[in-house]
Amino acid sequence: MTSSGTPGRLVFVGDSITDAGRDRGDATSLGDGFVGLVARALPDAEVVNVGIGGDRAVDLEARWERDVAPSAPDVLTVYVGVNDTWRRFDAGDPTSAESFEATYRRLLERVPGSPRLVLVEPFVLPVRDEQQAWLDDLAGKRDVVTRLAAETGAALVPLHGLLTRAAEDAGAAALAPDGVHPTPPASRIIADAWLTAYAGDAQTIVDNRVGQQG
Repeated sequence: MTSSGTPGRLVFVGDSITDAGRDRGDATSLGDGFVGLVARALPDAEVVNVGIGGDRAVDLEARWERDVAPSAPDVLTVYVGVNDTWRRFDAGDPTSAESFEATYRRLLERVPGSPRLVLVEPFVLPVRDEQQAWLDDLAGKRDVVTRLAAETGAALVPLHGLLTRAAEDAGAAALAPDGVHPTPPASRIIADAWLTAYAGDAQTIVDNRVGQQG
């Protein structure tokens, strides 16, 4: 948030849920996920999407100086964690909660300037029996994000609970066919949750028009 009260420059960094199919050759491309919905709800903001599909926390760290450090955000959103769980089960490459936390802390120590921070809790909506094991692995990483948000004064987007409750009515596959990647209705839930967290953190009233658009 700038001193004039306008949203300013909102930078989003994360994995495929942030990336959402954006054109990485076009700096203005926002993808077709929650970042684009946020941009439509906050038309006075400059929104920048530097998400890359498949990223884990260590991948964000590897490109932080290139993609985040020079971005000069007024609001910086970090959304990572599910791939740190997924790689354990599809590639035999686990990331412990302790390692995830150490990397995440280093990222936050290298945040450029003094932007408002928004940390997004990762989620899994199991659609296959074997994904129940993902929940236990992800729980530690979710705890890390919650704890770091509290320590740093960042706004927290508590996605896991929100989407789990939504899945009780809609069904998990209707929100994330593979348990991870959101459908348009789930992206709208994520955008709404981000706007709620953002509005509370900024102590402003945000006209949340996501539900009425597209």
